Amino acid sequence: MVTPALDAPTAAALRADLAGWTVDAVSERLGERATRALGREQVMPAVVAARDAGSDRIAVLSRLLMLGDPVSRAQVDAALPRVGAAGLERAGLVRTQGNDSADAVAAVADMRPYAATTEAGQVDWWVASDLGEAVTGRAVGEDHVLGVGGASTTLASITMRSPRGRVLDLGTGCGIQALHASLHADEVVATDVSRRALGFARFNEALNAPALGRPSPRDDASETAAAEREARAHRPSAAHAPWDLREGSLLEPIAGEQFDQVVTNPPFVITPPGAPAFEYRDGGLQRDGVMERLLSGLGDVLAPGGVAQLLGNWEMHGDWRSRLEEWLDASNVAVDAWVVQRDVLDPAEYAETWLRDAGITPERHPATFWAAYEAYLRAFDAVGADAVGFGIVTLRRPASGVPTLRRLEEHEGALAAPLGPTLAAALEAHDWLVDTSDHALFDTALTVAPDVTKETYGRPLQVEPEHILLRQGGGFGRSIKADTALAGLVGACDGELTVGQIAHALAALLDVPSSRMLSGLVPAVRDLVRDGFLVH
Repeated sequence: MVTPALDAPTAAALRADLAGWTVDAVSERLGERATRALGREQVMPAVVAARDAGSDRIAVLSRLLMLGDPVSRAQVDAALPRVGAAGLERAGLVRTQGNDSADAVAAVADMRPYAATTEAGQVDWWVASDLGEAVTGRAVGEDHVLGVGGASTTLASITMRSPRGRVLDLGTGCGIQALHASLHADEVVATDVSRRALGFARFNEALNAPALGRPSPRDDASETAAAEREARAHRPSAAHAPWDLREGSLLEPIAGEQFDQVVTNPPFVITPPGAPAFEYRDGGLQRDGVMERLLSGLGDVLAPGGVAQLLGNWEMHGDWRSRLEEWLDASNVAVDAWVVQRDVLDPAEYAETWLRDAGITPERHPATFWAAYEAYLRAFDAVGADAVGFGIVTLRRPASGVPTLRRLEEHEGALAAPLGPTLAAALEAHDWLVDTSDHALFDTALTVAPDVTKETYGRPLQVEPEHILLRQGGGFGRSIKADTALAGLVGACDGELTVGQIAHALAALLDVPSSRMLSGLVPAVRDLVRDGFLVH
């Protein structure tokens, strides 16, 4: 399979040609029906809409590069006047059928616009990867390079974006997390076991260089330079060094080094013997060994104060927490750990999910599908795994002292995006609570977070509600059942009265001894601060 590559002049010309081909522009041109279908990985409604748009530039680019629908050489040359079909072919993105204007041009790689929201505003990128099975209609290859999917956007959402010195993108794939990291890191190291993946990552870095804050390659074409200036108008301006791309498995390429942040969507998929394996999702270790290796080993590569954020799955044998606790306890460097289990699949559901993810279906590949399905079931039964849990993991090496956080929880509700600011605020709140005595907490004036609402339920003729719920509108969207005292305290937290003052007033109002009121409220208030209902 071809791996695309760009020299500096071609990258500059292609950026200028692609200007305006954005996520918003594609959605507007293709329409709501097609956009929703693409979210379900169904391309035909988008193909129909793009074909109906004729020679429209946005539609032609979308047909060719996103939807795998061949277009004529004349249409490509008109849509990309600087690069044209010949330039795209030299870059390894398309294959042409001939030199006549009516000859077909077909994509051999996927490329599409991608939008990221930063503190400086929206950044528009273009990301290349291998064509997906939704476009090709067949199973992906063993060395398939995955594009931006749900897991990629989830990891990007949960990543904390405070400025960092060295950031490691472990298992970079097409480089999407490295693109994000470039906006807040001085140095980005990106690793992958796949040489083809590193090739795509280098392509995407070169194509998006101005949006990462680096100076553009020199280009004497004034029209190209003007287009680049316009494209950079609302983008980050701080310079960043080129990525350090390294080939190798898991932690091997960075042995002995430390980083301020690690982000990884690792190859965590459990692949039993007898089932097809793919580089982008299979780490070559038995069962959930990839997650064991990372949870027990990432502490070694984190600098003091460094944070690792990752996605993963793990076998469940009774209480799912015990398995992860063992891995964390095996770390040479003790770390704070926060694991949120988001979903659970039984072995049959797990097998179906990952076989279909690779385009292996009973309709296309009946023998392969059913043999692999059986291999999954027998492998899980052999080790007594009841199910597989999926979740997000945050690890932190303390800047000093010993770890103080070990939180493993389940949460099924929707998550706000981006979630990174919520995680960062929760870690800050945890640290504050660790350093704050109960007496100091009483002397603190807290404020209700702006996204918190109160809901009451009860019979119409009852004076007091039967239930009081405090609910978050953002973050994890948590809801907490409160009694009258706790609801009253939260309602009075306006940033002026201290917790102690409010508690004493409630004790008098409810005719409860002050000592009892204070002792009863302390753990609840700590939970509310920890989870972001109250802020200090």
